[in-house]
Amino acid sequence: LCLGYEPLFAAFGVSRPSIYVGLLLFQLLFSPVDSLLQIFLTMLSRHNEFAADAYSVDTAKDPEALCAALKKLSKRSLDNLTPHPLYVFLNFSHPPMLQRIQAIRKHAKLAARSD
Repeated sequence: LCLGYEPLFAAFGVSRPSIYVGLLLFQLLFSPVDSLLQIFLTMLSRHNEFAADAYSVDTAKDPEALCAALKKLSKRSLDNLTPHPLYVFLNFSHPPMLQRIQAIRKHAKLAARSD
């Protein structure tokens, strides 16, 4: 990709291009792109976790058991119950436990109404 691109090496003051310097420059230049991609991937992952929780509620028909299991996992892993929303947005691949429990109970109420 950029391993053989002479102007890139010249821009960073490298007089003799090598594959090692090319890999280092690629990592340096790809890092901001990776950070942006990571935000979207964590958003997708959180969405999938909510969908998985809804599927569990629909399948097991016991939302409080799922909530109890999440609380137990959260307690054992010493989760932060109220992380800052920006930190969640940028870094969390799973929704915070309190949001998951709220979503589970909301989905259970909606499912009970439709039955």
